[in-house]
Amino acid sequence: MKQEEQEIERLKAQIEQYEREIRELRDIIDEKPGKMVGNSGEMRAVYKQIKACAGNDAPALIYGNDGTGKELTARTIAELSPRKGGPFTVLGCANLRESFGNPASAFESELFGYERGAFLGANTRHIGKAEVANGGTLFLDDVSALGLPDQEKLLRFMQGQTFNRLGGNMQLHSDVRIIASSSKNLEEMMQQKLFREDLFYRLNIVQITLPDLAQRKSDILLLAEHFIAQVNLKYGRHVMRLSTPAIDMLMSYHWPGNVQELENCIERAALATTDDCIHSHDLPPTLQTDVTSKTSIIPEGNASLETLLESYEREILTEALRRNNGNLSAAGRDLSVSPRMMHYKVKKFGL
Repeated sequence: MKQEEQEIERLKAQIEQYEREIRELRDIIDEKPGKMVGNSGEMRAVYKQIKACAGNDAPALIYGNDGTGKELTARTIAELSPRKGGPFTVLGCANLRESFGNPASAFESELFGYERGAFLGANTRHIGKAEVANGGTLFLDDVSALGLPDQEKLLRFMQGQTFNRLGGNMQLHSDVRIIASSSKNLEEMMQQKLFREDLFYRLNIVQITLPDLAQRKSDILLLAEHFIAQVNLKYGRHVMRLSTPAIDMLMSYHWPGNVQELENCIERAALATTDDCIHSHDLPPTLQTDVTSKTSIIPEGNASLETLLESYEREILTEALRRNNGNLSAAGRDLSVSPRMMHYKVKKFGL
């Protein structure tokens, strides 16, 4: 009878643990908006900002280095907003080319459009991005690339949401929400007189800062598996996993190109492999070179015993999370640590 009671208690404890894990998974799923991928603390903070931002119609400014997912973030905001049924229109401010004979800037022509005959070479009417985005969201990628004259034109449009096509006399109206992105610090540019102060404050109603991939390494394997699934679907491949040496290389690399570089890397490797596994030799040479320069997270010099122990503990936790693709509960089971203690440790070490 005593053994039966002990078995019942053990089963109850196991059920409670599974229920906690299910709640944790639901919380993670609920936190992820749209097609965003990542469970790290840095990305969970971004998710909260996205959801708060999506609930209103105010302009938003997304900061992030190249490859961090600024356009995906803007699309996610639009898809969660009341404007989700409207168009999502992208205007890249850094790659505009001037047209011969066009008296206006390339930005003005692309934003507002032009009438036929407005300038030499304007053989047809061109509908601008502002008009295309009517009722939806206009994403201005890399707004820091705009010169001061174009910044003034953008500000005037944002203030009244009215414009004229180049060569036209009719004033047009477009109801759009503006989301802009920048890889440069606009406040510093503002202090250097390179960015208009009034435009900055108009754009910076809501601000979201995306972390570099090196700041969210616990997401690397989740992203890698996501990209493998995409490659399998796109090219009819059947890649199922990453080898341990390949995982080590992915985790050791510093990813200067961020998520975009990881996506390109996985696509190349998934197409290069001859079986269902991505091996270390399938990865680009840059990763194979970089892994030799990996440095230990154990501090050097005359560190205290407490510092050394904490660093070693952090390394053990990081390795457990890596083995379990960032799954907190599974990593805790590997280490025989309770979910509550795992949450505490992960928060303590900023993993």
